[in-house]
This record gives sequence, C-alpha cells and structure tokens, in this order.
Amino acid sequence: MIELDESALICDLAETYNIYDYRQLPLIQVAVFSYGLRDDSRIKLKMSDQKVPLDTFLLAGLIDKVSLLLWAKTEDAHKNKNRPSSILNLLTNDKKEEKKEMTFNSSEEFEAMRKKIIAEAGKGGVD
Repeated sequence: MIELDESALICDLAETYNIYDYRQLPLIQVAVFSYGLRDDSRIKLKMSDQKVPLDTFLLAGLIDKVSLLLWAKTEDAHKNKNRPSSILNLLTNDKKEEKKEMTFNSSEEFEAMRKKIIAEAGKGGVD
C-alpha cells in the first residue's frame, strides 16, 4: 500500500483513525489499521483500480438505464436523435466511442457507402 500511494494511505489513516504519522507505530499495527479501512477508501480504490466507489458506479448505471428507457418513449428516439449521454462513461472516463447506427433510405445509398468504405480501406492498407 505504501509503495502504491503513500499519500492516499496517509490521508485514509488520518481520516479514519486520526493517525497522522504512521511511522511512529509498529508495522503490524499499521497493517491492521490499513486492513480495516473502508472499501471505498482512497488506497483501496486505487489498489482495486477503481475510479469511483461501487455504490456510485451502480447508481450511475441505474440512472443511465432509466434515462434510456425514458428517452425510448420520445419522438427523438424514433428518429435516433438526442440520445442521453452515459454518466457511467463520464465517471469512468471511458473514451470508447459508442457504436453509431448507420441507416440508409435506399439500397443505392447503402451501395454508395459500401464502395466508399472499401475505397478508404484500400488506401490505408489492410493488415
């Protein structure tokens, strides 16, 4: 824990146990106090590679799903416009591009787009 982020551990020990200088304590006692920290403490979040606590993560997921359900009942949804953005992606800084649907009004539009994509792929070289 100390090697991973000593500052986070110091903050957590100070906040939870009012320990401001852990070096004055025996190592085993610091280990016991560190083990007893909450799961949403700074150091435990960092150790588990989480950016937000689990409850916040779950609530954001619920909000996203409810927003999507409400949006699905609007005129915008039928036109695939103004889709609500994901709070969960904002919290996790997930830069993944959401898949965008391509729709075509005719087979000619589809064929034109297909030819364009194939031509662009040919220019860049396919691996």
